[in-house]
Amino acid sequence: MRARHGAARRTYALKNLLTDISGVRVGHADDAALASGVTAIIFDTPAVASVDVRGGGPGTREDALLKPDSTVEAIDGIALSGGSAFGLDAGGGVQAWLAEQGRGFRVREAIIPIVPGAICFDLLNGGDKAWGRFPPYRDLGYAAARAASADFALGSVGAGLGATTANLKGGLGSASAQTEGGVMVGALAVVNAVGSVTVGDGPWFWAAPFEIGNEFGGRGLPPSFTADMLRARLKGGPQAAASANTTLVVVVTDAVLTKPQARRLAMIAQTGMARAIYPVHAPLDGDVVFAAATGQKPVDPLFGLTELGMVAANTVARAIARGVHAATALPFLGALPAWGNRFG
Repeated sequence: MRARHGAARRTYALKNLLTDISGVRVGHADDAALASGVTAIIFDTPAVASVDVRGGGPGTREDALLKPDSTVEAIDGIALSGGSAFGLDAGGGVQAWLAEQGRGFRVREAIIPIVPGAICFDLLNGGDKAWGRFPPYRDLGYAAARAASADFALGSVGAGLGATTANLKGGLGSASAQTEGGVMVGALAVVNAVGSVTVGDGPWFWAAPFEIGNEFGGRGLPPSFTADMLRARLKGGPQAAASANTTLVVVVTDAVLTKPQARRLAMIAQTGMARAIYPVHAPLDGDVVFAAATGQKPVDPLFGLTELGMVAANTVARAIARGVHAATALPFLGALPAWGNRFG
């Protein structure tokens, strides 16, 4: 097991990472033999948050408290993990690290760190999942939280280590952007989709219209679309297993938002998945978007929130493409190729 954090390639002002939002840190921990891992998002101060789930096979932790009518307003961290339902233990590891820092929701003398989370299915990717009585995800969650920093790696790392798509190795991506009014928004995505992030059998990303610079190869879109490009490419084909996939997204902004507004931001940001994955939100997916606000810049509740959601959706699409673009293939017989192996 190893904790991982390192500088990513810079293609946008600042770092083009979720951590361009002040007060947000990200850490990875993963295990190469396991071919799975955890990514922790840590907020230096509690962030108002909500969630939107669109996939038909989700696996989530503490999602009920993120509903607008639930009492707790803010969260201390988010745990994203491989391992399917076993990976839900990762949230306990992140929670344990936060508790050591004295972070959490106070009830008299008790302090409870609030750590929602979500998992993706990577149990059939060739890694050794014979972990014995207890899965390793709690320890990986703790290590990921401890490793959290402003700089973190993209691709086959953390919760994205074991991720795959229909035709290429999946991975973890991130991107950031600004509204015209200067409000920052960042996205982090773990791309383990049942569908494809690229068009047909070529190098083009569905998210190409939203690319900034050459952050995921600069290949644009194909000159024309054929019927074959538009056919369904599904991971596992007709034998695809329910809940065997999922794209996990975290969107963070420095705007001042209420919990219902954070929920609306998550809903609008889901559009970014539809711009980057084909098809998406299937019965086989567990697609989820967490949205959090650090509360530094006011936004207009109508136009301002709509513009913020639009920019967030574009940023989600870019983060998804960057995750696949940066991925490296798993070292197992029959493993899917990485984008860089085929087109880089």
